[in-house]
Amino acid sequence: MGQKKMRSARGRRKQASIFRQHKRSVVTVFVVLGMLAAVLYVNAMNLYARNEVYKQQEAELQGQIKEQKQRSEEVKKYEEYVKTDDYIKDVAEEKLGLVDPNEILFQPEE
Repeated sequence: MGQKKMRSARGRRKQASIFRQHKRSVVTVFVVLGMLAAVLYVNAMNLYARNEVYKQQEAELQGQIKEQKQRSEEVKKYEEYVKTDDYIKDVAEEKLGLVDPNEILFQPEE
């Protein structure tokens, strides 16, 4: 009976040793998983912040595109106006001081 007790005591110690090693492995795995989760969380927050900045930039650029399209339309209209006789007449009156033959020009007294 003495040998059985010794074997069972050695067996228990061996089982306890294996259990401790298993427990350390499980704890190590959980620590590593926790660290990975923390790193992923931090990276996700950084990406979220960048995404917000990019959304804001996109909105600003969309506004600029809209302004430039409006400006382009104005330039097209002005280009069409420049090709007309009315434009030539307006420039001649403003810059050269020309008048139509039937037009009377009033100048203020000095």
